[in-house]
This record gives sequence, structure tokens and C-alpha cells, in this order.
Amino acid sequence: MGPSPSACRPFEPTQLTLRDGRRVNVRAIRPDDKSGLRAAFQSLSADARYARFMAPKLDLSAQLLDVATHPDAEHDCALVAVQEPEGTIVGGARYAGEPGGERCEFAVTLVDAWQGLGLARRLMELLIERARSRGLKTMVGYVLSSNTSMRGLARRLGFRDAPCPDEPGVRMVTLDLQPG
Repeated sequence: MGPSPSACRPFEPTQLTLRDGRRVNVRAIRPDDKSGLRAAFQSLSADARYARFMAPKLDLSAQLLDVATHPDAEHDCALVAVQEPEGTIVGGARYAGEPGGERCEFAVTLVDAWQGLGLARRLMELLIERARSRGLKTMVGYVLSSNTSMRGLARRLGFRDAPCPDEPGVRMVTLDLQPG
């Protein structure tokens, strides 16, 4: 029996070399990544957890892990960055598309020791490329106003940055995936 279907399939695993020379493999998330995802989450600082979930979070529930490792292949894309040869998950990026819609919402998270090396940018570029290839028109992210590194990355990738109308302290970054 082959691997179970997942969003981003067929997504050809990609090896990336980061600014400091470390290498990671980027691949679609799999159902058997639950323990690796939990370990990556547990290694995040409290600030990194808060930046990702916009709330204090001590652990990932079994339900959240299940949803994270079983994305909807029709609408979602979920990637993990894996340090080899250890097989340790050091980051992830995903988008969730609206059923029948033309828009998706992204999120990206990196283990603290892997931040500032260009990995978030490369993961975002892969997500953007995938969303465009699926014909999505808009990518949106909700970012804490204080998360200047993510807001700066989004700006460099061409996202517009505006206040979130419903959430003080949150910015909405938006990218037109099908310009012109």
C-alpha cells in the first residue's frame, strides 16, 4: 500500500540549502508526522507559539494534530521542512483554501533555531507557487502587529499590509496571486 493522499500531492520533495549552509528537505505533510509535529511545537519558544496561534498555547490537541496532518487535498497545502539525516521537523507552512473559493489563508512556523536563515521565505515561495498553480487568486495571512519579521517578509514577497478590521493588534497581509 502506497502513501496516503495528502494536499500538495504530487509535491516533489525539494532540498533547500539555507544561509548558514544547513540543508532541509521540504515535502508534503503526512499522517505519520504527528509526533514530529508535536515535538517541533514543543521546541518553540512561548513567543513563537503566541505569534503562530495568537494565544498562549502549551500543547497541540490530538484533534489539531489530526487536522494538521490530514489536510483537505482539494483545498489545502501543507508542507514541512525536515532536517536530514535526523528526520526532525524544523518548520512548516500551509494554506487552507475556501471550498469553492478563490482565496486561501496561509500560516508559517519555524523552530526558533531555524529562524533568520531564509527558510520562511523559501516555504512561502513554495506555497505561493502552489496556490498559483491551483488557480487561487488571493492569499491572506493574519499577523500580529508586533511580528515585524513576518510582516517584513510578507512585504518583500509583495503582500499588502493593512489593519485587520475585526482584530486590534492584528494585521492582514494580502497577495494577489493572479496579477494583471
